[in-house]
Amino acid sequence: MTAYADDIYGWAMEQAAALRAGNLSALDRENLAEEIESLGRSEFNRLVSFYALIQLHILKWQCQPGHRSASWAISIATHRQHVVEVIGDNPSLKPRLDEAFERAYRQARLDAMRETGLAAATFPATCPFTRDEAMSRPFLYE
Repeated sequence: MTAYADDIYGWAMEQAAALRAGNLSALDRENLAEEIESLGRSEFNRLVSFYALIQLHILKWQCQPGHRSASWAISIATHRQHVVEVIGDNPSLKPRLDEAFERAYRQARLDAMRETGLAAATFPATCPFTRDEAMSRPFLYE
């Protein structure tokens, strides 16, 4: 058997084969459990990342009206769709949507400061819009 620490790909393929064959004694239960949990965390982190990109572009939209662009509106729409897909694929994340949205705002605010060069005071410490607003408010570039 391939050791987890030596070759994770080889280890994963062997673990999958052992599971399919019903060879439970061959399973590296501890590392397998950690990898399964990690997979779940990665889906939550994807959700946070998509929310952060939506929030970033909404913040820039609000704070830099003279710089609004079609790409910002497209990014908001695209990442909204990604959020919908992640939730559709992982309905058990629904109880954690508010947590993900709040966590995302910290990153979005930092990114907005870096990208715009505007002072921290420009961007509220807490998100100035709700998750529902972020997911439904129209952003049309003319």
